[in-house]
Amino acid sequence: MASVPFELKGKSVYVAGHRGMVGSAIVRRLAREDVNLVTVERRELDLCNQAQVFDWFAKVRPQVIFLAAAKVGGIVANNTLRAEFIYDNIAIATNVIHAAHVNHAEKLMFLGSSCIYPKLAAQPLREDSVLTGPLEPTNEPYAIAKIAGIKMAEAYRSQYGSDFISVMPTNLYGPGDNYHPELSHVVAALIRRFHEAKLSDAKSVEVWGTGTPRREFLYVDDMADACVYLMKTYSGAGLVNIGTGKDIAVAEFARLVADVIDYKGQIAFDTSRPDGTPRKLLDVSCLEGLGWRAKTALADGLKQAYAAFLSFG
Repeated sequence: MASVPFELKGKSVYVAGHRGMVGSAIVRRLAREDVNLVTVERRELDLCNQAQVFDWFAKVRPQVIFLAAAKVGGIVANNTLRAEFIYDNIAIATNVIHAAHVNHAEKLMFLGSSCIYPKLAAQPLREDSVLTGPLEPTNEPYAIAKIAGIKMAEAYRSQYGSDFISVMPTNLYGPGDNYHPELSHVVAALIRRFHEAKLSDAKSVEVWGTGTPRREFLYVDDMADACVYLMKTYSGAGLVNIGTGKDIAVAEFARLVADVIDYKGQIAFDTSRPDGTPRKLLDVSCLEGLGWRAKTALADGLKQAYAAFLSFG
């Protein structure tokens, strides 16, 4: 992995998707850097609209881009909004990456997702296992869009020498998450469910699936710190996993969330709901080799996520 110093100081830095959980965390982290932060509201710039993106980049010409904008959601959202997930995410990637190239951006980071890896890839998931097997069917459109973005960044690096890099965060949680009862990710869904059960004094809480899949969870501000670190230190065609290198069974995780929220009832598993991928643990040896490790313990991160949820609601 290539460790190459890159100076952020004094640069204009555009965070695409700055209102989302990932983008807002990157904005918080960049507040500690001496940069000229650039953001733009969705109503002023639709990243799916090529003409708007090209015009905006030609006017603003950001030097550094964190491409964190995406249409995201949990298993149900991925499986039901399949056309939107593939169209929107491919459009965002192609428009922003090409506009960055045309306007001579110095560096771009494309943020992918751990769902790009084959459903039954060897664990922990290594960066070189991309495209070695079939994807998890429930989120295949999203995964294909993210793979397209990774390959596009690689192609522009190869053909034009563009300093475009890609990173793959694991499952994220924390401030700015989506707490929609049907369309949210597992952490936000469980926080909301256990909180509401606590308020209503419900005897049990239903958790989707069997509880046996294993997942890795990374606090979103740790992810943002890793992104800024890699932007300043890494330049290479190969993508870099961002995670903790530790996983936990969904059933055990659900109990941990219940404990953080102080919910005392039972946990029931709805086995009619899909489990998704059996296990998702990232191999983070490349990231650690570049000098970065996650700092926030899961229980501590969940306490902060719950506090953010309470302030949100």
